[in-house]
Amino acid sequence: MTDVSVISPDGGEVIDLGTARIRILEDGATTAHRLGIAEIVIPPHTQGPPQHRHAQHDEGFYVVSGAARFTVGDTEYDAPAGTLVMVPPGAPHTFANPGDRPLVMVNTFTPDLYVQYFRDLRDMIAGGRGMTPQVITEVMGRYATTSAADSLDESPLA
Repeated sequence: MTDVSVISPDGGEVIDLGTARIRILEDGATTAHRLGIAEIVIPPHTQGPPQHRHAQHDEGFYVVSGAARFTVGDTEYDAPAGTLVMVPPGAPHTFANPGDRPLVMVNTFTPDLYVQYFRDLRDMIAGGRGMTPQVITEVMGRYATTSAADSLDESPLA
């Protein structure tokens, strides 16, 4: 494959989940599905998805602006702009924006497995289903991802 992909600042596929805005920058089409990339914008004081584990893909988060809080198991990490967080398969994790400014992150998926997860969430919302922890976990399960929580009483935001 020799085609190059160039995405302008206003390009890419935008997915509005209400609790997050996802802009797909690379859906795997240029990388033979080895890599997917998205920009994620999370409003202030917003929780992320239920803590979960990926079985088949690595996930990376680069904080562009604002500050994130990552929870890995029982350990919390504050991640200001300029921080890179790499999550290997099997590591329980979630993130949130506890701050007063929007959080902007570049998110990578190797392989591109999780790009379709965001599209499925969008379609679920458009179909009238709410973003409860149970529904989010159900959609995650389509992409070799399981809940890391003992119960599904966590915040329902993704």
